[in-house]
Amino acid sequence: MVETATSGLTRLSVLDQSPIPEGLTGADALKNTIDLARLTDALGYTRYWIAEHHGIPMLASAAPEILIAEVAAATKHIRVGSGGVMLPHYSPLKVAETFSIIGGLHGKRIDLGIGRAPGSDRETMFALQRDRRQMSPDDFPEQLAELLAYFEKDFPPEHPWARLSALPGGDDAPDVWLLGSSPQSAIWAGELGLPYSIADFISPEGAGNAQLYRARFQPSVRRARPELSVCVSAICAETDEEAERLASSQRMAITLLRRGQLIAVPTVERALEFFEEAGRVDGAAGRRVVVGSPETVRAGLEAVAAEYGASEVLVVTIVHDHAARRHSYELIAKAFGLTPAS
Repeated sequence: MVETATSGLTRLSVLDQSPIPEGLTGADALKNTIDLARLTDALGYTRYWIAEHHGIPMLASAAPEILIAEVAAATKHIRVGSGGVMLPHYSPLKVAETFSIIGGLHGKRIDLGIGRAPGSDRETMFALQRDRRQMSPDDFPEQLAELLAYFEKDFPPEHPWARLSALPGGDDAPDVWLLGSSPQSAIWAGELGLPYSIADFISPEGAGNAQLYRARFQPSVRRARPELSVCVSAICAETDEEAERLASSQRMAITLLRRGQLIAVPTVERALEFFEEAGRVDGAAGRRVVVGSPETVRAGLEAVAAEYGASEVLVVTIVHDHAARRHSYELIAKAFGLTPAS
């Protein structure tokens, strides 16, 4: 892909939440993930990240580590990873061992994106805990430091866990990224010298966090200089009108989600009917979604990349019809001139 003069955008990637269409099952959604991964691998996208969400009927991506292993086995060129693993749910050692094994099986094309958010509501977060006598402590910085120490064999020799750095997958450790949408995550990523991915599709006002990340960046063994990506919600179709029509499904699902009503991704017909009813308003307002024809979406993605100063955009697409989702990624790849994998 040729670097654009307007944004510096040089890489396109995928974030997949494994959306569950109305009328289908979670198993169907998981198979769609494998299918989309194969397609985007062939189209020339840079990486394929799997999100982590729990207790949401619209999304099947509750165990990204399993899907990552499946996607890596089904693809040849694309980097595969988590976007992300929600570390507060887990033991850092368990995460290190799991991704060490995936790396041992698939080499150095595995990414480990780490997040702090629960990926669920408070009740589901509590259900995920092993010890339910009280809520887990908010000790994310300590968890992250421990995780990095396993991969980098950075425990002091006398530390009782130093021997645990001999991970089962050998030396093929994943590339660790920090994910976030807050100033605090930007500070942690910068001070630790980690690459940083910002979730614009959750909070579209993160340009200041990108600046903060660069200002606080300290060169490290992980990165010599800042590396920033931004994840953007986008839906592409042959025309602006068709793309807006497809986007109605996501907008209805997000509108109801904000009201506490959890549903699978509705059909376009049901979504259009929903918004046509008197008094219905788009509760997804405030979330940025780049919607339109290939020319419109290219311009929109370049504008977001320029806003953040990002060289990479991860595209997340939620529509009801899987064929339309596939076609959206095909159109975006063509609009940016991605080079298909040989």
